[in-house]
Amino acid sequence: MNQKVLSLYGLKWDPFTSDVPVEALRCTAQIENFAWRVENLAREGGFALVSGDPGTGKSVALRIVVDRLCALRDLKVGLLVRPHAWAADFYREIGDLFGVALVPHNRWAGAKALREKWQAHIDAALFRPVLVIDEAQEMVPTVLSELRLLASSRLDSHALLATVFAGDARLLDKLRTDDFAPVNSRIRVRLMLERASPADLEACLRHALEKSGAPRLMTAELITTLCEHAAGNLRALMNLAGELLVAGAQREARQLDEKLFLEVFAAHAPAAEPAKGGVAGRRR
Repeated sequence: MNQKVLSLYGLKWDPFTSDVPVEALRCTAQIENFAWRVENLAREGGFALVSGDPGTGKSVALRIVVDRLCALRDLKVGLLVRPHAWAADFYREIGDLFGVALVPHNRWAGAKALREKWQAHIDAALFRPVLVIDEAQEMVPTVLSELRLLASSRLDSHALLATVFAGDARLLDKLRTDDFAPVNSRIRVRLMLERASPADLEACLRHALEKSGAPRLMTAELITTLCEHAAGNLRALMNLAGELLVAGAQREARQLDEKLFLEVFAAHAPAAEPAKGGVAGRRR
């Protein structure tokens, strides 16, 4: 965000964007419990899942979990950025993440080298490496099967990897199918995110304002109005607030209030259709 806007309101950063510092994210009791359970999963291996509709906070939960994991000594965390890739590119990326040169046309040798490196890491650090996959609903069944088989040994009694999936309702639908059932049955830790209540939205918004250094940026009435219009969606809430911040800076408003909300969003409301039988109808 423009430094002039930040200076105008005494902000350390834009509190309404997705790239705020991890330490500024609001960690609910639900996310705290999930992060703790994933830390334990890293010691034992297996699968974890974060699911929810778009805008319910999956990325926030993942950022908090990854930050906690990276703080653990000797724990290796890999973030898969191309979940939609087919098997050859999947092997290239996972090899790059964990420092093993894999040749996609010789998957047996690549898988053997990768599994040996993971086992050596477990023996040395007592932690399983962790693979984090956002937008996991994009994964194809063959790649998910490759991952499941790659991550276990000794007749499925020994886990070599801890994997955290995150995805929307499409991922849940896939996990109920026959192709994905073997993975679904192995998910040990789950975080199911739902639409937030107005009180939760208000707590999140006030937390964002306080952490960014401007707890009085908005009036209490505006905060209530925003939370009522966000329909339980955290992303929608932050988008509305971000638009008001820009509009307030353009007007050099000292504080964002309900009047500004009406000025900004009344212009976006669709024009009302003329009533049937009105002036135009009477002239016929």
